[in-house]
Amino acid sequence: MNRKANWLWIVSISVALVAGIIVGYLFSDPSSDAENGRHSDSGTNTAAATSVWTCSMHPQVRQPKPGKCPICFMDLIRLTSTSGDDASENVPELKLTPRAVKMARIQTVPVRRRDVSVETRLFGKVDFNESLIAYITAKMPGRVERLYVDYTGISVRQGDHMVEYFSPELMVAQQELLFAVKDYRKQSNNESARIEAEAALQSVLKKFDAWDLTKENIDNIIETGEVSRNMTLYAPVSGIVIHKNALEGKYFQTGDRLFTIADLSKVWVMLEAYESDIFWLKYGQEIEFTTNSWPGETFKGRISFIAPIVDPLTRTVKVRVDASNPAGRLKPEMFVNAVAYAGVSQNGRVINPQLAGKWICPMHPSVIEENAGKCRICDMQLIKSEALGYASTDENADKPLVIPATAPLITGKRAIVYLAAEDRPGTYYGQEIVLGPRAGDFYVVREGLREGDQVVVNGNFKIDSALQIQARPSMMSDNEPHARDRETMEHSEPNEAAAASPVPRQFKYELDSVYRVYFDIQEGLAQDDLKIARQASEKLKTLLTQPSHDRLNSDHKQEWHKLKTEILNSNMGVATAKDLTKARESFSALSADIYELCRRFGASGKFPIYRFFCPMVFSNKGGYWLQDKPGVVNPYFGAAMLKCGEKIENVIE
Repeated sequence: MNRKANWLWIVSISVALVAGIIVGYLFSDPSSDAENGRHSDSGTNTAAATSVWTCSMHPQVRQPKPGKCPICFMDLIRLTSTSGDDASENVPELKLTPRAVKMARIQTVPVRRRDVSVETRLFGKVDFNESLIAYITAKMPGRVERLYVDYTGISVRQGDHMVEYFSPELMVAQQELLFAVKDYRKQSNNESARIEAEAALQSVLKKFDAWDLTKENIDNIIETGEVSRNMTLYAPVSGIVIHKNALEGKYFQTGDRLFTIADLSKVWVMLEAYESDIFWLKYGQEIEFTTNSWPGETFKGRISFIAPIVDPLTRTVKVRVDASNPAGRLKPEMFVNAVAYAGVSQNGRVINPQLAGKWICPMHPSVIEENAGKCRICDMQLIKSEALGYASTDENADKPLVIPATAPLITGKRAIVYLAAEDRPGTYYGQEIVLGPRAGDFYVVREGLREGDQVVVNGNFKIDSALQIQARPSMMSDNEPHARDRETMEHSEPNEAAAASPVPRQFKYELDSVYRVYFDIQEGLAQDDLKIARQASEKLKTLLTQPSHDRLNSDHKQEWHKLKTEILNSNMGVATAKDLTKARESFSALSADIYELCRRFGASGKFPIYRFFCPMVFSNKGGYWLQDKPGVVNPYFGAAMLKCGEKIENVIE
């Protein structure tokens, strides 16, 4: 451990001691000292028999005698009596004076039922609508004589001439047509012969139909009675020519592609969604998106497809949106930023009332009709949206029971809140609850609370800390040490063996999604948008549980678990920040942890990672951050000094 790390360790221990003293002062009973003094006179043996010793930094440590904490090696402190005479000792409950409540800034709000929605941000680009792409192929061998459509990107309408071509087979077929017509006209007085001649004529006409010759072409041949050397190919659809393989003088064979035409009146918007966001996306859901090309303008579309598999490299899921583009302003390959809004019901289901009562094609969900019928694309019978699970609304359902996101203390396995006792002012007690999904600044509560309960939204951690310091039952404490504490006890020295063996490449690919969400936080802060930064921070918390450590050896697993815990702790500061200043302070610690992750485990190399430094951050103390772009985008100053700083290291090239 270097000097800086030692210094930080000493500072953290000092802060913990000071915090313990302050909390003990705020929440202690003034009469407890005198009471302890009277008991101390009864003899040393009695005190030893009724006391336990704990660590002010790790309250889960319990020892029968003085000593050092096995985790941080701080001196243990003696707790109050544990004989069990006071029944309240076994209850996670705390009684505070009005002065203590005020000094601890404890605030409560009533649990309420209300409509909440989730805002999910996605990114992607505009693409061609594959169902509106037409390939014009040669139906016979021949040679291009003249090009009317002579460059890519030209707009054509259905029926426009595209190319003039020569084909020996077509010349022979024209001669056959003229003979068949002549023979048919000669047999006007002979019924049986006329029927045979008509059959021969229809056979020739079918050949022309298979070659896509127009009725005008055929009529012109019959009327003139002459074989035309060249024929004209007309556009079968309207759109933009996106590929041109035909060249003047070039020979082609049957099946060769001559042109590709795309109708851009409707386009697809191909988005990428993080795994944690899939829950909030449903077929038929309306999506709003913007492009840099049309600033200030919002476009809309509907989700028509959600990929059934997850990309193993990016850990994202492809989402397709159908969007109208009558003016042609949305051009393929344009980058877009999209937002999906989803309401939530009490059971946590996503509400999509727009599809209620509609009829949908099971093969083409973009086909939505008001009445029963057949799909206009594939002729399948339409099915009621409720039967397909696309509509999940219930007009009679209760609004979800929600609490502010600052209320629960989440330990990983459990979620607990502290409530104000109705009949005992100043008394707060713990309650374990079952949380549903997080919806913006709220959590849906599935079990454990009732409407009207007064839940603590500020100061809940102070209450829990006070219980731990007083050796009272804490809702946050488990019987066993936490994973990070066990790791500290078992591996007090840094693990140097992990650096000697290579990190599996697949694990590096899975870490890419962690880095990308970190970049989303950085971009949000650079744009002075706290909401974006906090949402990305919530995604980071989820993504850190996804990389599979099964591919790692034991040394790497130890390093990964340690780094993951540190990142989760620093990331929590961003996720819960009330303003940009607090978020940026926590982002500085998060950047250091992500840099360490990158340094120890690397990345796939699919994108570069640069390290930047700004000397003016935090009152000229300086601050570091990472980017995947070479240009300076300062997350600490935002628009005030967006370009302040310099690149100091190419971490991943």
